[in-house]
Amino acid sequence: MFATFLKLGLTSFGGPVAHLGYFRAEFVTRRKWLDDASYTDLVALCQFLPGPASSQVGIAIGFGRAGWLGALAAWAGFTLPSAAALIVLAFGMARWAQLAQSGAVHGLKIAAVAIVAQAVVGMKASLCPDRPTSGIAVSAALIALSIPSAIGQLTAIALGGVVGWQMLPLKHLAPAQHRRYEISRTQGMILLTAFACLLLLLPGLASLTGMQWVKAAAVFYRSGALVFGGGHVVLPLLQASVVPPGWVANDVFLAGYGAAQAVPGPLFTFAAFLGAVMPSPLGGWQGGLAMLGAMFLPAFLLVLGALPFWETLRQRDAIQRAMRGVNAAVVGILGAALYDPVWTSAVHSRSDVGLALAALGLLMVGRVSPVFVVALTAVGGFVFAA
Repeated sequence: MFATFLKLGLTSFGGPVAHLGYFRAEFVTRRKWLDDASYTDLVALCQFLPGPASSQVGIAIGFGRAGWLGALAAWAGFTLPSAAALIVLAFGMARWAQLAQSGAVHGLKIAAVAIVAQAVVGMKASLCPDRPTSGIAVSAALIALSIPSAIGQLTAIALGGVVGWQMLPLKHLAPAQHRRYEISRTQGMILLTAFACLLLLLPGLASLTGMQWVKAAAVFYRSGALVFGGGHVVLPLLQASVVPPGWVANDVFLAGYGAAQAVPGPLFTFAAFLGAVMPSPLGGWQGGLAMLGAMFLPAFLLVLGALPFWETLRQRDAIQRAMRGVNAAVVGILGAALYDPVWTSAVHSRSDVGLALAALGLLMVGRVSPVFVVALTAVGGFVFAA
């Protein structure tokens, strides 16, 4: 299981949609570990839940094939290659302080502008297709801009869920059969209870102890637990939590986010970069791996806990409506983040605007891989600085 997912972790470029395509080719077409209907059903569950959808699909496939150790092996194989690459980058930026101010790193920040803009456009089309959901997105953006902190973002998400629950129309889904996984409802309830307890209690524990690593774990766990709509949404949630306290400089944050687009595997491995550049007692390999674990722990608890309850969840119209509202709200939050901090921190001149537009054109019109776009913008930033 580890070797199979390690191969995917080393080669799966292109973001979560591409990852799901790689998974289908490997596990449905080639290995025939599950049929197309079961795979599609699993993807639907993971897209319904918060967290990194492609990683959660991999965890569930590993669990269905080889139990608890199979789930852990699948996650490790898919995640560790990109996490290791980003931790090495963090070491480089820590050793050569001038690297953070170089033209190449400025190019990475401009790449983040284009990538986030593409994500906003794509998510708007799929998650805000009508006027009510577009209205939720605009309102969430206004809240996020008016209250530029994690509190503002969480408020926008909560209000989006409430408005969606009360106002959004939804067609009732017909009952469906689901593949059985060797996990009982009791085990699922224990996992979901652990997820909720950690989400509620970690911030209080951090306040009581005052220990930085507990505070950081609470921040990364909360971000992993509340990311709806795709990995890009992790950008505003983490930026509002790690930059204002001074744990990570904003320039370093955006450069790392840009570099995270150029590595294979899930975007959530950005947590490893941040943990590696944070001050003592974090930092280095131990900080990177610790924050990586805190970021992905909610994904484990949620997907394995929800498997026995999937049919109940999908039949609750109120939950489905609330999730539509939450997904619309995160589009607005990401749109607000596109302006501040992404645009305001990266674009300072006409040449920056031109480079960002060129990168966006390559992504959206040319359908060029983000890996090449990130490399080109890094070279462009270096040339302009020179």
